[in-house]
Amino acid sequence: MRHMRAMVLRGITDFTKTESPLTMMELPVPVPGPEEVLVKVATCGVCHTELDEIEGRMVPSFFPIALGHQVVGRIVEVGAEVKGLRIGDRVGIGWIYSACGTCSYCKEGAENLCPEFKATGRDVHGGYAEYILAKAEFVVLLPEEIGNVESAPLLCAGAIGYRSLVLTGIRDGDPLGLTGFGASAHLVLKMARYLYPTTKVYVFARNPAEREFALQLGASWAGEPESESPVRLRAIIDTTPAWKPVVQALKNLKPSGRLVINAIRKEEKDKETLLCLDYSRDLWQEKEIKSVANVTRKDLKATLELAVKVPILPKVETFPLVEANRALEELRNRGKRGAKVLLIEEVV
Repeated sequence: MRHMRAMVLRGITDFTKTESPLTMMELPVPVPGPEEVLVKVATCGVCHTELDEIEGRMVPSFFPIALGHQVVGRIVEVGAEVKGLRIGDRVGIGWIYSACGTCSYCKEGAENLCPEFKATGRDVHGGYAEYILAKAEFVVLLPEEIGNVESAPLLCAGAIGYRSLVLTGIRDGDPLGLTGFGASAHLVLKMARYLYPTTKVYVFARNPAEREFALQLGASWAGEPESESPVRLRAIIDTTPAWKPVVQALKNLKPSGRLVINAIRKEEKDKETLLCLDYSRDLWQEKEIKSVANVTRKDLKATLELAVKVPILPKVETFPLVEANRALEELRNRGKRGAKVLLIEEVV
């Protein structure tokens, strides 16, 4: 039996009390079933959702588990019933591992809401490993124009950002706000400038380096999360892990404006902030709050197509697999700007 290296989570961990929530261990190299492919992982993006899993805001289905759902690699084995894919294909694997395909949500194109939705790195082993199994119909072929390192963040930070942007419902010229300016928001800014060329983008970020980065990428204005925007906004996308920016964002919306929350979980430490909502100021005049849940295969494909057209190349910091804990710690502390990507192969 062949074995592979993997950085695994053995159980829920308080990240404030340890620098190493993940442990390197050897796992058997999985064998693909009839409808699966085995992928040799080249790179895997690091996402805030991994922090949610580590700290128990979203509990994985089993332990120990290899996290990671922004996976880039090449197919090395193909199941007997797989069609349209072959050994050597370069593919991406996102958060959506599978959906049932038969429920009303799946039939309506909302497979992200499927009650049987399974997530890569939560319900099955993810990409913090040398090999990964995937359902063949849920992998996406990657464009050759974008390399392994830059492709990884597009599979979650990019795709969920794209879905968030679509859900805002904005039209060209509508002012757009972005609260938080990490891996996803910096990609959304690039998408928005391409899709809505006369739309001005206003960024709210606590880190001065993030605000400067936003301005460099073409934001019209950047200020503190508590700031009042120069104009009222048609929509705001919140990418932070906290509750407080939600309340702050609502104050900057126009009547009928929409706040889209791009976060799979919110941290508990400031949830009492929600009690500070003032109905007449924050929600009245048909303002609304909409959450983003997961992504579909369509989102992945659309994001990759858009990335080639713009083009969109994420700002990336790389780490070897063995330093996954350091990458997560920097993400948690909002260290260097842009996305973080693990290098699984020695040469990428």
